[in-house]
Amino acid sequence: MMSEDQKNQVRQTFSKNSNAYVTSTTHSKKSDLEQITAWLQPDNSWTVLDIATGGGHVAKELSRSAGTVFATDLTIEMLQNTATHLKGLNNIHYVVADAEELPFLGGSFDAVTCRIAPHHFPNPKQFIKEVSRVLKPSGKFLMIDNVAPAEDELDHFYNTFEKMRDASHGRALKITEWKNLLEEHRLTITKETSRKKTLPFHDWLTRTTDDQQTQQQVRDFFHQASKKEKQYFSIDDKLESFTIDEWMVLAQK
Repeated sequence: MMSEDQKNQVRQTFSKNSNAYVTSTTHSKKSDLEQITAWLQPDNSWTVLDIATGGGHVAKELSRSAGTVFATDLTIEMLQNTATHLKGLNNIHYVVADAEELPFLGGSFDAVTCRIAPHHFPNPKQFIKEVSRVLKPSGKFLMIDNVAPAEDELDHFYNTFEKMRDASHGRALKITEWKNLLEEHRLTITKETSRKKTLPFHDWLTRTTDDQQTQQQVRDFFHQASKKEKQYFSIDDKLESFTIDEWMVLAQK
């Protein structure tokens, strides 16, 4: 369960920027969302939970084929804004919920999804434990998130600049760390893919902070990166864009 300070930091960040996550090109990428449906193959008998729904892009996608979708988020302002944008989709229900303490009975869902959010969770082990608990036997879990590089030096560089830019950032785990947690909680991987994701620097930077000093600190950190770091994250001198690692995984209980 998140500490109260961590919860308040997440609420503050996402309340202030709720609409930015609805309109974000990174979060609304159509091919990414369609792949979720292709991997899960939900039908209208399913009840699905989307954790940390943010702008509601996954919930909206799933509502086309699943019977009922529960979209949860820690931040009530984010959830209200998303519900307004998705008005008319009557099979989506909105619930304020902590990803590490879900207010649902065990074995409630045919599938659970979580996209581009777990790096904000301070206790990923508790999150995965809760996912496993609320899934029905043979239920499916699909997660997409930014992940840290396998090499410690690059892991440190990545998580450092994410925390500088966004105080609500917890830690992006390595793929090996996620795999250990899934195995520990009896979730068996059936499909996975890793990819490089290109982020527009200005959009990424200003989505979570409007503080000019913080923005300059992040720019300076990027400019001062080592040759190895610049190469790995595709950082150019103009800071127009850069790349990070993303992992998509499907697991079954």
